[in-house]
Amino acid sequence: MRDRSVTHSHGPGPRGSRWAAASGLGTAGATSAVISDAAFSALADPTRRAVLDLLRAGMRPAGEIARSFTVSRPAISKHLGILRRAHLVEERREGRHRLYQLNPEPLKAVDSWLEQYRSFWVNNLSSLKAFVEAEYEKETRGSAAKRNQTKEK
Repeated sequence: MRDRSVTHSHGPGPRGSRWAAASGLGTAGATSAVISDAAFSALADPTRRAVLDLLRAGMRPAGEIARSFTVSRPAISKHLGILRRAHLVEERREGRHRLYQLNPEPLKAVDSWLEQYRSFWVNNLSSLKAFVEAEYEKETRGSAAKRNQTKEK
């Protein structure tokens, strides 16, 4: 059986180009979608999110990053490779040292996607709040009316 895994590090490829043409986005839109998919995939792992949290404080050498975790250095190296291919971190070499820093640009695309859902929830929660408050008002008015009727009897 053929391996059908998708690699995000090489750009959209032929499938991405057909998708881009069909969607009307052009190749740039497909590249953006691939980068976002790679970012989401990279962010799915808690260790990689922890690496990004560590890099928020600034550039760090690979050895220091590895020492911050209980997993092996090769495992951290793989995580850094995935983050690098997703463009979430940038690598700089100084002599034999590799320095990593956070690249926030792909996170902007993730935030942009999430913003649609923030708006959705704000609107729906506002509607729910208005409904609950209206029902509560009806209920309290009904209770007050019943109390008044029992007092009059």
